Amino acid sequence: MSAVAGDPDAAKKRLTVLNDVPLILITEQELDIANSLVAKGIIPAKAAEDALHIAIATVNGVDYLLSWNCRHIANPEIQRGIAAHLEEIGLSLPFICIPEELLGDEHVE
Repeated sequence: MSAVAGDPDAAKKRLTVLNDVPLILITEQELDIANSLVAKGIIPAKAAEDALHIAIATVNGVDYLLSWNCRHIANPEIQRGIAAHLEEIGLSLPFICIPEELLGDEHVE
């Protein structure tokens, strides 16, 4: 979903918040990692964008990658394969979880 989609007032608020977020340019290393996750069958080709999200977070040293995508990102079985592949190339997988896991029980309704 694009930050400008949906309710115009909500979109304006999202864009205001995003003004202070620095842009991360995609590098060849990130593209190579994403492509290798797909080529090895760890992430399916139809989810190549998910592989790129993981690669960008990994290369940029992100501590936590939050996602509601439990099919290809916040999936413990897939994370095992991703982590093993990244370890082979000298990188560590960020901690991946859904937002509620990061916030803890006191924030879950």
